[in-house]
Amino acid sequence: MDRSITEVARLAGISSRALRHYDRIGLVAPSRIGSNGYRHYDEAALVRLQRVLLLRELGVGLGEIARLLDESTDAPAALRRHLDHLRRERSRLDRQIVSVQTTIDTLTEGGALMAETMFDGFDPTRYEEEVAERWGAAAAEEGRDWWAAMSPDARAAWQERLAALNADWSAGAAAGLDPAGPEAQELARRHVAWLAGIPGTPGAGSDPDPDYLSGLGELYVADERFAANYGGPTGAAFVRDALAAHAATLE
Repeated sequence: MDRSITEVARLAGISSRALRHYDRIGLVAPSRIGSNGYRHYDEAALVRLQRVLLLRELGVGLGEIARLLDESTDAPAALRRHLDHLRRERSRLDRQIVSVQTTIDTLTEGGALMAETMFDGFDPTRYEEEVAERWGAAAAEEGRDWWAAMSPDARAAWQERLAALNADWSAGAAAGLDPAGPEAQELARRHVAWLAGIPGTPGAGSDPDPDYLSGLGELYVADERFAANYGGPTGAAFVRDALAAHAATLE
């Protein structure tokens, strides 16, 4: 039994136009096209569409999704990996909810905030799989061990430093600063110094490779999860341009 494009679009929460686009670029083809020209999707097509949508939610681009689907034709195995990721993400979000609610309750009641609980669930190792894919399993393992070895106070300080940096980037973008100007370049230097403290990445320990720094800026724009840290695409573009200008001074 197959389903019409209209029904699939409704069930998946996407538009028929998106489904037709997926067909045009070879991402999800209909199992058949009726005499009236309507596309229909069988079980295999629906499974492929589910994988596409899961990867899209992770911020993966359509071109990269096509490559991943072509390389991993074992759908159950791929979906099990997706499921493991979703369960980890659900656990992390549940912890964040508890952490933020505890902070709200403490502030409302006039109690003392505890750093040990304020940052539970705010764990950068949630990107471990992507780190492994980009820079190797050794880099991911080194980053995981670094985070696990940090004390609660050290983790809180790291998060506060990152939050302050992101807020300053967003403010700089909102103020219309010149990415190559002195204020933006000071932010870029702070960003590089922050990267230097993260073991396992190409920027750890010293000035990063200029190509790595420029590529990181492009990633911030391309991936909406990172762009959100800087107030959205416009803020991310400001960070990208400032990092590119800084990278040019390292060449």
